[in-house]
Amino acid sequence: MPANALFSPAPLPPGFMVVHANRLEDLRGLAVEWMRRQPLGPLENETILVQSNGIGQWLKLALAEDPKNGGAGIAAALEVMLPARFLWQAYRTVLTHVSQNADAVPETSPFDKSRLVWRLLRLLPTLAGQPVFEPLAQFLEIDRDQRKHYQLAERLADLFDQYQVYRADWLDAWANGHDVLITARGEHRPLEEHQRWQPALWRILRDDVAATQGDAGLNSSRAQVHQRFLKATEHLEGQDCPPGLPRRLIIFGISSLPQQTLEALAALSRCCQIVLCVHNPCQFYWADIIEHKDLLRAQRYRQRRKTGMPEALDVLGTGDADDALHLHAQPLLAAWGKQGRDYLRLLDEHDDAGNYQTLFEQQALRIDMFEPFSGEDRHCLLSQLQDDIRELRPVAETQGHWPALPAADDSIVFHIGHGPQREVEILHDQLLAAFSADPHLRPRDIIVMVPDIDRYAPHIEAVFGQLPTDDPRHIPYTLSDQASRHRLPLMIALEKLLRLPELRLSVSDLLDLLDVPALRQRFGLEERDLPVLERWMEGAGIRWGLNAKQRQRLELPGGLSQNTWAFGLRRLLLGYTVGDGHAWQGIEPFDDIGGLEAGLAGPLATLLEKLEATWESFCQPTDAATWVARLRALLETFFLTDDAQESIMLTKLESGLQQMLESSREAELNDPLPLSMVREHWLAQIDEHSLSQRFLAGAVNFATLMPMRAIPFRHVCLLGMKDGDYPRQQQPMDFDLMRQWGNYRPGDRSRRDDDRYLFLEALLSARDSLYISWTGRNVRDNSERPPSVLVAQLRDHINQRWHTDQGEPVDALTVAHPLQPFSARYFFHSDQDAANDSLHSDSLHTYANEWRALHDGQAPAVSNDQPLPPLDSDEPITCAALGRFLKQPVAHFFEQRLKARLKQQRQVLDDSEPFAFDGLQRFQLQDQLLSEALRAGPEHAGDAMAHTLDRLAGSGDLPLAPFDEGSRDSLLMPLSQPLEHYFALLAECGAPQPQQEIRLNAGPLQIEDWLTDLRGSAANSQRLVLHTGKLKERFDKLTRDWTLHLAACAAGFPLTTHVQGQDGRITLPHLNRSDAQHCLDQLGHAWQQALCGPLPIACATAFAWLKGEEKDNGDNEARKVFESGFMHAGEQDKEPALSRAWADFDDMLAVRHGDERAFDYWTEQLYAPLYQHAQWREPGDDA
Repeated sequence: MPANALFSPAPLPPGFMVVHANRLEDLRGLAVEWMRRQPLGPLENETILVQSNGIGQWLKLALAEDPKNGGAGIAAALEVMLPARFLWQAYRTVLTHVSQNADAVPETSPFDKSRLVWRLLRLLPTLAGQPVFEPLAQFLEIDRDQRKHYQLAERLADLFDQYQVYRADWLDAWANGHDVLITARGEHRPLEEHQRWQPALWRILRDDVAATQGDAGLNSSRAQVHQRFLKATEHLEGQDCPPGLPRRLIIFGISSLPQQTLEALAALSRCCQIVLCVHNPCQFYWADIIEHKDLLRAQRYRQRRKTGMPEALDVLGTGDADDALHLHAQPLLAAWGKQGRDYLRLLDEHDDAGNYQTLFEQQALRIDMFEPFSGEDRHCLLSQLQDDIRELRPVAETQGHWPALPAADDSIVFHIGHGPQREVEILHDQLLAAFSADPHLRPRDIIVMVPDIDRYAPHIEAVFGQLPTDDPRHIPYTLSDQASRHRLPLMIALEKLLRLPELRLSVSDLLDLLDVPALRQRFGLEERDLPVLERWMEGAGIRWGLNAKQRQRLELPGGLSQNTWAFGLRRLLLGYTVGDGHAWQGIEPFDDIGGLEAGLAGPLATLLEKLEATWESFCQPTDAATWVARLRALLETFFLTDDAQESIMLTKLESGLQQMLESSREAELNDPLPLSMVREHWLAQIDEHSLSQRFLAGAVNFATLMPMRAIPFRHVCLLGMKDGDYPRQQQPMDFDLMRQWGNYRPGDRSRRDDDRYLFLEALLSARDSLYISWTGRNVRDNSERPPSVLVAQLRDHINQRWHTDQGEPVDALTVAHPLQPFSARYFFHSDQDAANDSLHSDSLHTYANEWRALHDGQAPAVSNDQPLPPLDSDEPITCAALGRFLKQPVAHFFEQRLKARLKQQRQVLDDSEPFAFDGLQRFQLQDQLLSEALRAGPEHAGDAMAHTLDRLAGSGDLPLAPFDEGSRDSLLMPLSQPLEHYFALLAECGAPQPQQEIRLNAGPLQIEDWLTDLRGSAANSQRLVLHTGKLKERFDKLTRDWTLHLAACAAGFPLTTHVQGQDGRITLPHLNRSDAQHCLDQLGHAWQQALCGPLPIACATAFAWLKGEEKDNGDNEARKVFESGFMHAGEQDKEPALSRAWADFDDMLAVRHGDERAFDYWTEQLYAPLYQHAQWREPGDDA
């Protein structure tokens, strides 16, 4: 035997072969068996056309099965394609082969949608002056950034692309100068005057293509190529397939194909073996049960009529056959099956079963496989409904055919929630119940479909992703069909960069960019560097804007560079150079940069430099070729990745740029284009449908309801089935002539018809159960919300055709869930639940057992009844530490004993430049001013504060002009009088005294500190303190000065302390030594007690209670200070430790100390001495 004989392919009989089945697994089995029995050559690829990635992967898995289980053992040498892509390749292959001309058909037609967009964009501005285009001129009249031009060009390109597939005869008539519409019956109707711009535009497009590409381009529209292809295939009769064309083509599970595609496949069958595996829900002829049946042209029918169904359905003698539909039609098939009906009848025009039926019978295979979905066991509601559709049972026949439903039937269930989050939470519990009931059920046996996966994805990840993988309640899941544009970090960062000209580029914007690993990697940064950069940005006063030039382009006055990135970067670099030095050329150095961290300044400076260069280039409109070069540079400049998914995305982005370049060149579009147009066109290509998306990954599949997603699953779950969301509403363009009344043709695509047929396919693909849920209650007022009209039709059909022993079946199959997942109804079934859910008494359940403890009264509570053992320490403390304890006694426990610093939630960096000061900012700035004034002394205090204000302005801490003068005055004016009083008192108190050391005991504590800022004499020491802010009734500001005053008096110093504030002065007179020591001992014991457990006390609250007790209203006054109110933050919310220790004020008051409230006891021990001893003086009072 010659060696090459081993590789000679076995002959395949050509022909157009159509296999019908109501179960997709039967079709899959036949396709696999057919490929096994008639194998291709060793080096030939099997070409399979599918409509979704799910079907393609499902078929590959079947081929890879072991031969003992009906598979081929391997899934290799497979080329899975979309029909449109294959068809154009077939056009090129056949026409090139017949004409022997390699340029017979271009690789991409100039009339392809991707090419038409740019050609139309060039032509539209030139048409405004022609009267026929007056409707377009009105729309495009005001268009500053050409956005309207681009949107119209995009929609017109899509429309003409659809015309080439579904209305080629219209375009042919228009090209010949006839402004008419041709109906499905062949009638010619003239276009109305306001619609004649479409034929005129089509003729202009043809002339433009002819001018740029000659007759070859003119004849390369899809409609023209299709006609040339049909003539060329006549020469292939009885010949071998042309090189490059597969000898066998399997079209699997596609639910709808245009008539043009079917004509092309039928023509190919002269030399190729075309096998169409068609999913047909009904074994009988059912075209007559749906409207527009008179437009079907097929003279022969593949399927036989059901016994008893007349040729004409007008059995009532009314002349309207629709009146008799209910006598012979299956209602759901009639309501949802229009799209499938059109496709099957279009197939009949090309299908002649007699040509190939014998070939299949010789292989012991059938071409019509209609079997019950569940074998002989058809007692569940789902199987009965599927069987009714297969048998085309009308109303009367169904009612008498099936027995009453069993009480435990749950093959079709309806769940009502209060929103998408609740729907997913309910689904999670129901799936756990299904896994518990059936140990053989696997996650891959379940599919969950929603109208819009991008809307449900966050809820799915929140519910299914919250449990760790080692939790027995964890369900593995995978999300399909998600749009990459708003999901992948790289794409989000890219879109932000593409908006640079209109972006403020705030601190948050840059931090968002730095959160993207691919961008950090390009600039040599790591995630651990971000806190350092964030600290620098805050300290350097950066708010927004690259520089003053960018701000000016956003319609701000020129020269406003303060708080920009350029401003902050100059401060950083100068700070690295000179440290804490003086300003240089008006730049204040930021000194918190140095050491190893300083190396991060280089990548930050490089990033800002690249952003500025990109911003400058993006602000200038240019032609498409230059834009492509700029965008390629953008990808190269800002992104570097090792991640496989991001690398694939970068490749897609590069392909999109190449396509844009080729399309614009072919269209000869050299006009300047704005960035907004280029951005939208480029990014829109990324989310176009492809066969590379993840599906059937061995977990619960979450996906969008898409055409031919009807892969058999044991459990099919449909979420989001509420009215208005499904069928999905897509408003057709008002100039789409195909959608206008009277222009319908069988095979036309409609979103609503697509969604109806998808719902039918989902019902037929479920094997064990169909789960449907929707938002049936308003989350605010619990009012009822209707389900989708398709769900309502299904529920009405079930109620009318089936019966139970306990009322309507739908009521027993429906579960209305409470608003919250922790509702007590999930744990304790009431009589009302039992009445509403008699057939499914256990359907209200949850596996979130964390909530049960709450309803059982076993929720763990924070208990302070068992304090920690005392903590002994020999280390001395300072008066400042004792003062901090007195101000925050509860935080003392967490920080000193538990070593836990409970910080308040970190504030997000401010993205706006300062215009006014909040309370904290004003305090901090005035504190700096007072410190500089005291350091300079009475004679130079004014100059020192003025210099400090200049330094603050140079640091970006003051508002921009003209708001800076007012802000300076608002900071200085409140300080003038306190400073005057302070310096006057300073002069009265005498000469400075040397500092004194303090060593003494405070109960169990040892205090070691220094007494400074003393004036006067040893017999009458005075200590002066200047405080920022007001002091009246703000005793909580005196805790540090009070502890130092006590220590000095207990150590034998005759000290009087004066604390000067903006609104007056508080004086702490001298205490005798024993009283001071007694107070210190109380503080020391309280210190130790606070280390064993949080004390039920709060500083400001205690002083408010003491003041209120003077009028017997202590609790009410203390509550106002402790708890937050309208426009007021309480002490509990200001101090995280208090919130952690005490739920509310009553919780704190409930703690006892002996026979009295612990709050009262500790208030008297810690704060009453200061409250009673402090003496207040108004500014006008004599000293």
